[in-house]
Amino acid sequence: MADDDADDLDALVTELNAGVRAVPASDDGHTTRLRNWLELVVARSASDLLLVAGAPPSLRIDGSVVPLAEGPLSGEEIDDVVTPALPPHARRGYREGGIADASYRTPDLGRFRINLHRERGRAAAAIRRLPQIIPPLATLALPASVEALSHLRRGLVLVGGPTGSGKTTTLAALVNEINQREARHIITIEDPIEYDHPHRRSLIEQVEIGIDAPDFPTALRSALRQAPDVIVVGEMRDPETMRIAVAAGETGHLVFSSLHTTDVSSTIARIADSFPPERQNTIRQELAMALAAVLTQTLMPKIGGGLVPAAELLMVSYGARQHVRKNALQHLHQEITITRKQGSFTLEESLADLVRREVIERPEALARAGHPDELERLIDS
Repeated sequence: MADDDADDLDALVTELNAGVRAVPASDDGHTTRLRNWLELVVARSASDLLLVAGAPPSLRIDGSVVPLAEGPLSGEEIDDVVTPALPPHARRGYREGGIADASYRTPDLGRFRINLHRERGRAAAAIRRLPQIIPPLATLALPASVEALSHLRRGLVLVGGPTGSGKTTTLAALVNEINQREARHIITIEDPIEYDHPHRRSLIEQVEIGIDAPDFPTALRSALRQAPDVIVVGEMRDPETMRIAVAAGETGHLVFSSLHTTDVSSTIARIADSFPPERQNTIRQELAMALAAVLTQTLMPKIGGGLVPAAELLMVSYGARQHVRKNALQHLHQEITITRKQGSFTLEESLADLVRREVIERPEALARAGHPDELERLIDS
């Protein structure tokens, strides 16, 4: 057996016996250096540690990137510091494909999500701090009608937004609402697991890609055979995962998932556009039947510091289903206004509320609005 394989096997046995991905032992100072950076992440309430060759290590604080008072890093330094923190399967994935995602846990600093990748032929990393406690939905500053998503019994619920907009936190908070209130069987499929859900009223299984299943389609197909009431797909990255998730939502399961998109229309379009042209019309028909709701959110800078979400919600009704079938997604904005009584609201309504309550600046809201004239009218009304 090669030395690397033996080391991987020993590390895997240790990991499984411990039940957590503990900080790997190291006598070369690399683990100490990573720990020092993570201590700064915690001390300065940063969301991310960003490591890019040719630049100093940087923290993301309230949405802004702040460099640390260190010299520029080399790709070799980043590789040496971050690779030992990966579990064996992620280390192999990085060696073979140049990209690895994994969770990383320390007893005192908490949990982190590591993305180790390559850019311009050099190692780079984005390390995100994961909250240790699932925040109650009411504390996320989302409009109150978002809570209705946790009461749905079936269908596909999509949560869209750019990277770092809080999609995963919203999904975890919705699952937590169900867990606190109902006796249901919930299966989450994640890469990696970001929030640990305790068993409360619901029974929750959390499947981690690379540890418990090789990929999302395999995990999702398996989940459908395990009598779930609720399935959470951390992210829909490929057409096969999308196809299975749509079918699950159409056949009686409640399915939550996230996509990297900007608004309700682009979230729906992203699914159909992921398929070959000859399949897109069929997928639109299936998606129209499966969809229950589409929520999109983005984080806005607050007056005085910090971030707050602005959101848009479409509770899918007959009219929206017809627009999805016909690929007339430009009419969905109007459909949101028609279904206000069901809980729908536009991004402009969310932004206007934040401006009127002096939570965000008016120019920031106008820059983010898809319909600025409508936003101006709502603010001044």
